[in-house]
Amino acid sequence: MLEITWLGHATVQLRLESGEVLLLDPWTEGNPSYPMNHRIERVDGMLISHGHFDHIHDAIPIAKKFSPKVVAIFETAKWLESKGVENTSPMNKGGSQMVGPVKVTMVHAIHSCGIIDGNQIIYGGEACGYVLRLGNRSIYFAGDTNVFTDMELIRELYRPELAFLPIGDLFTMSPHEASMAAKLLNVKKIIPMHFGTFPPLTGRPEQLAALLKKDMPDTEVWTLEPGKPVSW
Repeated sequence: MLEITWLGHATVQLRLESGEVLLLDPWTEGNPSYPMNHRIERVDGMLISHGHFDHIHDAIPIAKKFSPKVVAIFETAKWLESKGVENTSPMNKGGSQMVGPVKVTMVHAIHSCGIIDGNQIIYGGEACGYVLRLGNRSIYFAGDTNVFTDMELIRELYRPELAFLPIGDLFTMSPHEASMAAKLLNVKKIIPMHFGTFPPLTGRPEQLAALLKKDMPDTEVWTLEPGKPVSW
């Protein structure tokens, strides 16, 4: 069993049966969707999809507090190191490594990855997604991306049963593109993210569900409430 807690926007906490905690794309301070009653009390591993503020904003203070293994693409990891983050574990697309008992594979994403550092933007490598394998089950965390045809390769290689997909539009896919991503991935469950945080992020889970109803009636759009844990 895996405990999943969506913390608003694209921040996700995963608690393993062993008690270990993975945190993905941490944005807590200033995140309008972050549940104010939630307290992060343990982090053993942190995965960063790219360097935009709404995905990396609190990576440095959380990493310094809990000393987790911090996984990111090479350039972003090196930037984090320059800010005093220890225990970084750089990687690149197609590579895999263990984060505790979870096998993590970095996969492609179509998005930008500039890191705001003071009054300049630092090159942060490329945006990415992750496939997390827990025994014989796998999860696809897309990060920020548009749909791309190689999602079919993610399906063929890793067979994810659950996918976290952005649906908000403007900076990522809208429900229209996300419905095509769902078809390419052929997943059983989709957890929508990166929507509703700001007014321009107009995509909504019910729009995605309506688009999938005809072609993928067995695929569940699993809408989570920020801060409320669910079991998978």
